[in-house]
Amino acid sequence: MSDSAGIPGGTGVAGGSPKPPRSRRRRLLRWVGLVLVVLVLGGTAAGWWLYSKLDGNITEDTSAAAELERYERERPTHLADGSQNILVIGSDSRSGKENARYGQDQGTQRSDTAILLHLPADRKSATAVSIPRDLMTRIPSCLTPGGSRTSEQLAQFNWAFQWGGAACTIRTVEKLTGIRIDHHMVVDFGGFKKMVEAVGGVEVCLKQPMNDPEARLKLPAGRQTLRGEQALGFVRARYSLGNGSDTDRMARQQQFLGSLVKKVQSNGVLLNPARLYPLLDAATSSVTTDPGLASLRDLYELARSVRGIPTDQVRFLTVPRRPYAANPNRDELVQPEASRLFAQLRADQPLTVTPPKPAAPQPTGTGRRPGGAQGSADEASPSPSGTGTAPAPVPTFTGTTADTAECR
Repeated sequence: MSDSAGIPGGTGVAGGSPKPPRSRRRRLLRWVGLVLVVLVLGGTAAGWWLYSKLDGNITEDTSAAAELERYERERPTHLADGSQNILVIGSDSRSGKENARYGQDQGTQRSDTAILLHLPADRKSATAVSIPRDLMTRIPSCLTPGGSRTSEQLAQFNWAFQWGGAACTIRTVEKLTGIRIDHHMVVDFGGFKKMVEAVGGVEVCLKQPMNDPEARLKLPAGRQTLRGEQALGFVRARYSLGNGSDTDRMARQQQFLGSLVKKVQSNGVLLNPARLYPLLDAATSSVTTDPGLASLRDLYELARSVRGIPTDQVRFLTVPRRPYAANPNRDELVQPEASRLFAQLRADQPLTVTPPKPAAPQPTGTGRRPGGAQGSADEASPSPSGTGTAPAPVPTFTGTTADTAECR
């Protein structure tokens, strides 16, 4: 046995591996610690950079917030704590490089699509209500981009966005429905395409071929996965598809959105950071929102709160309406069905939807909507049998759910 074995400062234990000197061990530990610190700081820095990038993408609509504050006293009261009403506006603006290809920018924009999204307090369902752009309604006095104010008047719904942007549209919806709008989002053509691309396209099924030169859309019949440009054409096409009406166009939009919801949920996008980041990047760089949603944290919390809603509880419908008496190419509400729908949403009460009944064939390419009421309540709630304290029946409206938006 070596005389130095087991003696401090010696070479080690007899028969074993020699221990490194204490100074070497200290240096090794310092280097390991330094590497770990660099990795942690690098990961933190990368995470902060990603967060800052996404957060900075969002455009905050401060002008709409200021205008709504001006009219706060006349806005509806929010009746149901915990529920949220979000107005999603699709703008047909031609401003910007991505949108200019769809026509000349003449300094005007209208709401190509308007959807009132109601999220109940329990977050067990979601109801998306399409508001026709040609619906005749009272538009209040609104502040124009030039600083003047319009007079209150009866006009078609999508003029509100042209005259006074999101604030004017929100006030119009609130006066029409009595529902307090908590948040709003505005998405333009380019933004819509980015979000569809981010999820890898959306599948739809076509019963017949589509050919619409104005929408730049030419598709065969059958199962199709639509990406950016094709997806935009599908939801915007009107005059050369189906019966040429806005009714048919909104039905395609609802079909597409239902398929989009299923795609996001089935692929686990909201639970997979690698898939969620591209969607968040596309969404945050494509939307203009009110200050209450103008941060990545706010948008993420919104997405997180709805990710568990079953697809059969994601409902799509259109406000009950029919051709306007004075002009069949415009719409008017059907009462009392429309008021019943608004009352259910306002009070955060349940409703159900059923598929529309097959309509009689309509001439194509006329640009006129078919006659008869659309989206009306079934006729909307059968009377409860018997008497006493039986609960009121749940109103039923014509519509669809996300789980039916599939190819069979």
